[in-house]
Amino acid sequence: MSLNSKTLFITGASRGIGLAIGLRAARDGANVVIAAKTAEPHPKLEGTIYTAAEAIIAAGGKALPLVVDVRDEESVKAAIARTVETFGGLDIVVNNASAINLSSTEAVDMKRYDLMNQINTRGTFMVSKFAIPHLAKAANPHILMLSPPLDMSEKWFAPHLAYSIAKYGMSLCVLGFAGELRGKGIAVNALWPRTTIATAAVNNLLGGDALMKASRTPDILADAAYMIFTTPSRELTGQFLIDDTFLVSRGVTEFDHYRVDPTQPLAPDFFVPADSKPPVNLKAIR
Repeated sequence: MSLNSKTLFITGASRGIGLAIGLRAARDGANVVIAAKTAEPHPKLEGTIYTAAEAIIAAGGKALPLVVDVRDEESVKAAIARTVETFGGLDIVVNNASAINLSSTEAVDMKRYDLMNQINTRGTFMVSKFAIPHLAKAANPHILMLSPPLDMSEKWFAPHLAYSIAKYGMSLCVLGFAGELRGKGIAVNALWPRTTIATAAVNNLLGGDALMKASRTPDILADAAYMIFTTPSRELTGQFLIDDTFLVSRGVTEFDHYRVDPTQPLAPDFFVPADSKPPVNLKAIR
């Protein structure tokens, strides 16, 4: 199965994981909607919706860069309408846009709490909601959340409750939508990295250069997402997938090329359940 001429609506696709997923689809000749807020260059963040569109086109796809605020209902409605008008339909939605703040309960301010919930949980719900009528007409429709397995362990909530609530809210959408939309043939799944991923959030907010070197590239998630999208939607839904475990289940055996720095052991990501064992070596290999 190919993504040629399929239309993907990807939130937060101006850089990082969202852009990587778009680029992988573009190699098949897909139509990629870059739904993000960055229209002007940012001093600390690489890329805009327009540079992302150029990269999508260079990779072999068609691009539609749209300034979209996933917190705003009219912005989301207009973007989805423009997508359908431009490409004649909608096949895949990727809810990648996310806000992060790892402050404790006493330290986090309510403005930041609201922002995380508006983008992560509410934004995911709203984008998916307005996409459903169009996805229902597609031949192999998928909704994918970049969100964690629903592992209700205290250790994932106590250090940063506000962020965990917002992030797990995306996963609750997976659980609910999968059941609600199964009869329509719309697959709804979650994808999450076992290790940290070399993105702006990791570099700027979590660990800087040291953690970047201990990370995998966004390409591992892009390859996993591609395999999800090229699976018949009625055969894969309601799943909380860890990137490397899912890829191994699909026959992938080589993972070292995803490492940023092979001399560094890979750093584990948040929210990976204790019973999810790495299928490949995470130690330094040189």
